[in-house]
Amino acid sequence: MSLKNLSVIIKIPNILKDKLKNKKISQIYKRFEKSVDLKERFIVAVSGGPDSLALAFLSKIYSIKKNLDTKFFIVDHKLRHGSTDEALKVKQILRKFKINVKILTWVGRKPNKNIQSIARIARYDLLFSKSRQLGINYILTGHQQGDLIENFFIRMLRGSGLKGLVSLDKKNKINDVNLLRPLLDEKREDLEFLSNFVFNFYVKDPSNNNEKFQRIKVRRFIKNLKINGLESNKFIKTLQNLKSSNEVVNFYVRENLNKNTHYLRNENKLILNKDFFLQPYEIVFRCLSNSIQMIGGKYYSVRGKKTENLINKLQNNQAFRVTLGGCIVEKVNQTVIIYEEY
Repeated sequence: MSLKNLSVIIKIPNILKDKLKNKKISQIYKRFEKSVDLKERFIVAVSGGPDSLALAFLSKIYSIKKNLDTKFFIVDHKLRHGSTDEALKVKQILRKFKINVKILTWVGRKPNKNIQSIARIARYDLLFSKSRQLGINYILTGHQQGDLIENFFIRMLRGSGLKGLVSLDKKNKINDVNLLRPLLDEKREDLEFLSNFVFNFYVKDPSNNNEKFQRIKVRRFIKNLKINGLESNKFIKTLQNLKSSNEVVNFYVRENLNKNTHYLRNENKLILNKDFFLQPYEIVFRCLSNSIQMIGGKYYSVRGKKTENLINKLQNNQAFRVTLGGCIVEKVNQTVIIYEEY
């Protein structure tokens, strides 16, 4: 063993190093290390669930070995009684393992419907805001294989197209920030094992038993499918095939954006020429959605129905001006201009 590798191992605190000696955890870490492959600092999103605690442990080991400045954040949504105490408990437990977590609090009016969807948007808004503030271009989340399958069925129930069905990927670049999901090939039960073995703890979210949430209904539906023969490996293979088809569409999306738009960087303004809208509908839809997301600086896309309505208006010859996704979209003659709303 080289002196350099030996010094890295010595740097890892014993409380972490001892857990890494477990064969199963060591194998998970090796896959994680290969999946992340980062040489610059990053943010880790922690929730207190087994997936995110596993992510925190693996990220801490990785950051020590690669000598990277890594930031850990947990979002307190304040949606239920005791959420702040829960966040503080997670922070306290992780501190014992030399993992310093800071709490970000969602301040503002809380929703009465679409709670999980709106909370997810608020969570990412806080994380992306922090990444911009710190000048960090990578955010890691704890999504795992089960989330990949759940996301497919949830999107299918919403009537999503190809892009929506395969939207959960290992890497998404949103403006200048890269959202990484390095545990997407890991099984939920393996991450639960890791969290129990390392921390002897993880938060059990009561909403996981509440069937008023669509995700929980879908989770139980998938469980029944598995009992009746659904094989995860074959399902993942199907998703991979769909992703390949999606990449073909993405190629033409990039072509249309390159040929038929002009970006004014100093003004953060995008100009679309008339040929932009002469492509197949799916290409126009994705290009317009991507353009609004880029100019508006949002991590999430505008709802599909709103984008559809906008396309219908733009096919008119009449001039108009509308606000959408943090942008102003204005049609002047045969040209469409998208710029940031202030």
